[in-house]
Amino acid sequence: MAAVLPFHSEPPFSHGQAPVTGILLCNLGTPDAPTAAAVRRYLREFLSDPRVVEIPRAIWLPLLHGIILPLRSGKSAAKYATIWTPEGSPLKVYTERQAALLQEQMSARGHRVVVRYAMRYGNPSMASQLDALKDAGATRILVLSAYPQYSATTTASVIDAVNTWVTRTRLVPELRFVNRYHDEAGYIEALARRVETHWHEHGKPDHLLMSFHGVPERTLMRGDPYHCECHKTGRLLATRLGLAKTDYTVSFQSRFGKAKWLEPYTEPTLQALAQRGVGRVDVVCPGFTSDCLETIEEIGMEGKEAFLMAGGREYHAIACLNDHPAWITALADIAQQHMGGWPTQAAPDATALAASRESAIALGATN
Repeated sequence: MAAVLPFHSEPPFSHGQAPVTGILLCNLGTPDAPTAAAVRRYLREFLSDPRVVEIPRAIWLPLLHGIILPLRSGKSAAKYATIWTPEGSPLKVYTERQAALLQEQMSARGHRVVVRYAMRYGNPSMASQLDALKDAGATRILVLSAYPQYSATTTASVIDAVNTWVTRTRLVPELRFVNRYHDEAGYIEALARRVETHWHEHGKPDHLLMSFHGVPERTLMRGDPYHCECHKTGRLLATRLGLAKTDYTVSFQSRFGKAKWLEPYTEPTLQALAQRGVGRVDVVCPGFTSDCLETIEEIGMEGKEAFLMAGGREYHAIACLNDHPAWITALADIAQQHMGGWPTQAAPDATALAASRESAIALGATN
């Protein structure tokens, strides 16, 4: 007998209802709290994803559950505690703000859309937010990843999660995905303005380091475009800032395990810059659209210590895009471009307005 897929409960279908367009802004994720238990739940989901760790399951899962989770959860929780805010995890706080501001911007442009945010790992989950958009009447959904550069470890994993949701959804909305925007003019401009704002307040450095999240080198060998797209972002940003090739370096951070990852690594690069006499270095993280553990603790704290201990004089970590107005404008431009052809500007009727109001109430309740 063929297996029966467990379709989730869906609201009754109403013939003739006005179409609603939804936007789902997806970020990587974060623990619910800076505790060992919460971090362990988060890391278990994150590191169990075969897109993230491309090691045979029979080898990897025993290592994950028997060694890595018991040893790493407490250490990571202590790091999260150093960056936690009264509102919660910075990554979740900023992603939530981005979604709310994107909703405002799209509405101001005359688009009748419902914007929600989700985390690939942790809460709010992608499945729950896709359900919420569908409950709000969304018949078309644009999945907008917070990853400017495409990688199978991140972007494709978001698509996997959407596809898993699709397998248990009877009436599937029309779906579109934004896979990359590493060279979009608005994104580059937002990065440049963030850097220039910092330089206006603190002066210019001797050297600018652009640090991207690392991935194993074998992903490049297998055809992943991430490495190339990071370098293109770096070149475009440097050109926009008027930097010569000797004024900046692209590096890769957050190496995990013993395998070779994309090089040069960020921390050794910082040490080398200090040792060759660079007095002040500024570090920007173009691949992170929201500040998080990797930018605040790893770059802002560990990176600073490495540079100063190696003989550097002054170190600045530049904030991520977060809720910068230029970034929200860029997000709206990207969303608008990818929604081309969808009827988002028709005069709303009572059904669509009610759906939008219900979604806004639900968004506030989940946030």
